Amino acid sequence: MHDLQDLPLGRRRRIAERLVSGQAVVATLLAREFGVSEDAIRRDLRALAREGVCRRVYGGALPLSTASAPFEVRSGEDRARKRALARAALALLRERQTIFLDTGSTTLRLAELLPRDYGLRVVTNSLPAAAALMNRSDLSLIVIGGSVNATVGGCVDARALAELRRFRFDLCFLGACALSLRDGLAGFDMGDVDVKRSVLDLSSASALMMTNTKIDTSAPFAIGPVTDISCFVLEHDAPENVVSALRAAGAEVRIAETPDS
Repeated sequence: MHDLQDLPLGRRRRIAERLVSGQAVVATLLAREFGVSEDAIRRDLRALAREGVCRRVYGGALPLSTASAPFEVRSGEDRARKRALARAALALLRERQTIFLDTGSTTLRLAELLPRDYGLRVVTNSLPAAAALMNRSDLSLIVIGGSVNATVGGCVDARALAELRRFRFDLCFLGACALSLRDGLAGFDMGDVDVKRSVLDLSSASALMMTNTKIDTSAPFAIGPVTDISCFVLEHDAPENVVSALRAAGAEVRIAETPDS
């Protein structure tokens, strides 16, 4: 009698548990572990991809990013870790810069921490970030308008794209839902990805603050390769192989301090 894990459904369930926990999987290693053919594993991964558990890539599968949740949910998650990333990103700022703050819960933490003596011009399509800054008399705030996408937390429609083209940014703080060294940066909303792509084209430099939960994950719409980003701000315990690979690709990598408990 076969153990449950050796049967197709039991094996598939165990693979799904790994993907849901945020682990990428490799078909050859799974085949060896479960004592089955790679064809059997590929069938498992195709089935799990159809169920929305993962995205197939060459040689295996990547978990979908947890950033698919609505902004209201994401804004309450990992607050201390996101504040630590934002504090590390502050060192990138210079006086009198024109900066762009993208939608996202981590960029909201940055908005809350922006220094008061820099004379910044802040452009944003994020309504929560704009709300955090609207009473600040020490900076100039410009809000990109359009139809509000509540899931994203801001404006990402055609009007927002048209308004963006009026600006040039010294530095943009981009948001992304997923990062893969092989497949690059990706997002879950096509309009949001279009805005991010446009912002990168309009910026002299770019920074991306990213929690570990988004690393080695996938999302359906491509933003661009990791080489499009000037500086990555990662957590204190970010995977060493990712840090090394990003630096080898030419990016600056800043590591945040251990978050407050």
